[in-house]
Amino acid sequence: MFRRLLTLIVLICAFSLALPISNPVVAQMKMPQLQFNDRTLPNGMRVLSAQDRSSPTVAIQVWYHVGSKDDPPSRSGFAHLFEHIMFKSTKNMKSEMMDRLTEDVGGMNNAFTADDVTVYYEVVPSNYLETLLWAEGDRLSGLNVDDANFKFERDVVKEEYRQSVLAPPYGKFYHLLQQKSFQQHPYKRPTIGSIEDLDAATLKDVQDFHSTYYRPDNATLVVVGDFDQKQLDAWVDKYLAPIPKPSATLPRVDVKEPPRTAEMRFTEHVQNVPLPAVGITYLTPRQADADSDALRVADAILSAGESSRLYHSLVYEQQLAAEADASSDVREDASLFVLTAVLSEGKKPEDAERSLLAEVKKMQDAPVSAAELEKAKNQIITDQLRQRETSNGKALALGEGAVLLGDPNRVNSDLSRLQAVTAADVQRVMKKYFTDTNRMVLYYLPEGKTGANGSQANQDSSSVKEGR
Repeated sequence: MFRRLLTLIVLICAFSLALPISNPVVAQMKMPQLQFNDRTLPNGMRVLSAQDRSSPTVAIQVWYHVGSKDDPPSRSGFAHLFEHIMFKSTKNMKSEMMDRLTEDVGGMNNAFTADDVTVYYEVVPSNYLETLLWAEGDRLSGLNVDDANFKFERDVVKEEYRQSVLAPPYGKFYHLLQQKSFQQHPYKRPTIGSIEDLDAATLKDVQDFHSTYYRPDNATLVVVGDFDQKQLDAWVDKYLAPIPKPSATLPRVDVKEPPRTAEMRFTEHVQNVPLPAVGITYLTPRQADADSDALRVADAILSAGESSRLYHSLVYEQQLAAEADASSDVREDASLFVLTAVLSEGKKPEDAERSLLAEVKKMQDAPVSAAELEKAKNQIITDQLRQRETSNGKALALGEGAVLLGDPNRVNSDLSRLQAVTAADVQRVMKKYFTDTNRMVLYYLPEGKTGANGSQANQDSSSVKEGR
């Protein structure tokens, strides 16, 4: 099965059933509470479980607290590589056996790698729960990390890089936005990795990475759906509890991205780019920070749908851009708020940059309207409620709370936190984080086009200007 790199944000969107509707009742309603069990096995594995009898199915997720930020130096892409290797052969299963155990009984399975986590998930008829718990235990304890599996999946990941970064006109643009936004934190290494680092990797490098991070005390099992709690506990004790915990200390990234002290500017000239693009990023706090809720609402006000501020201003009114977007790109250690615009034919990147910054200033200078605020919260909350209509969506929210936010009870409080965001909160975070000195600007131009200073550069050249 050909597995593409998925971010956590893409997965959440995939679980939404339709575009959100604007309903003033949504942001005021009382949110349903998810009742769950929380236990930790003697080997350190955490097990979260919630019963949902609405359908005779069960969702199983295993969250490994390892992502691309944990890739070894000069070995970017290792976490992503293991997302693939984990579907190869084990002590008791042939390669791709997880597909047979799920798809052949009407279920599904997949995985995604992000900056902070790698997550494997299955949804199957509930009478196959025991089989999948056995399979998850088998690939945790008995994965064959051999030369054949390593080289095969390395080639698959390299091809993904070509297809998602090199081939699309703006693939490298989004890749560069992350690279240029972090100066010291390993978040500057995009999750998909690089062909050079993957080519330089050895089998021992890969085996060392596996033994370091794929261990029970670095895993959280989440089970949601149609099951008996006593029976689930017995199966977990049978198939997962016996896996030994390594004696070695589990390493954690302790690098802190320093605050930006001056604006940074970059220009990249790239072949096969039909129209220029402009990207602006601001460093924002970690996902668990209280300000993340207001930043998320600001994101929706700026970019959610054709009635959003960026679309209405840059695309519809000024006709400066073919596309305009914003994203509150949250992470465990430090986050980014990203503004982007792909220009219309004949438009200048300087004009698009000024228009993006003008929309930021409007939100700094005056509170957003009550109607805009309610609409944004309704959009976010409706998406989340639709996600949580499925067992897999509930499991995703529960795992995210436990692993990335440090508290599984966030599954029951996050929507209320969003409801509580005020127009003053949105204005406050816009003033706090969207400052001149906290800004990175990237011009992504077709080869041969001029940048802000009117000069030309060759492909892949870059320039940095600190301050103005």
